[in-house]
Amino acid sequence: MLFLLLSYLRITMVSLGKNRCSQLFDHLLKEKDMKIGVIISSNDAETSWNALRYANFCLGQKDEVKIFLTGKGVEYQKISTDKFNTIEQADKFFQAGGKILACGTCIKSRNQEGAEMCPINTMKDMYDTIKESDRVVTF
Repeated sequence: MLFLLLSYLRITMVSLGKNRCSQLFDHLLKEKDMKIGVIISSNDAETSWNALRYANFCLGQKDEVKIFLTGKGVEYQKISTDKFNTIEQADKFFQAGGKILACGTCIKSRNQEGAEMCPINTMKDMYDTIKESDRVVTF
């Protein structure tokens, strides 16, 4: 098996050229970007703000990040303050390409409606977020 792999690599080097092949191997050996799942279940302004800041930091590291809001976490827009501006952090997260999902039952039980910054999703979406993530952090 090793012989076949080495033969393939040799053929690849010849066909691509040494520089291009070197670039390809460098790319393959780089640490892959992680998929980060952030679960927010708190309506404490500072905790939610820090969770959103963390998610923004991860995006800055070129990781793929999904936030799932559950329980009291769906209230992040209502709890925003000047000191712990969760709306500003969520907007920054959206602008950078992050994705926020929210428990539909939790939203409805608080007489809220889904919106772009707090869309209605299901437990299956939470399950998929956790299953697809390399790391999950809860707040």
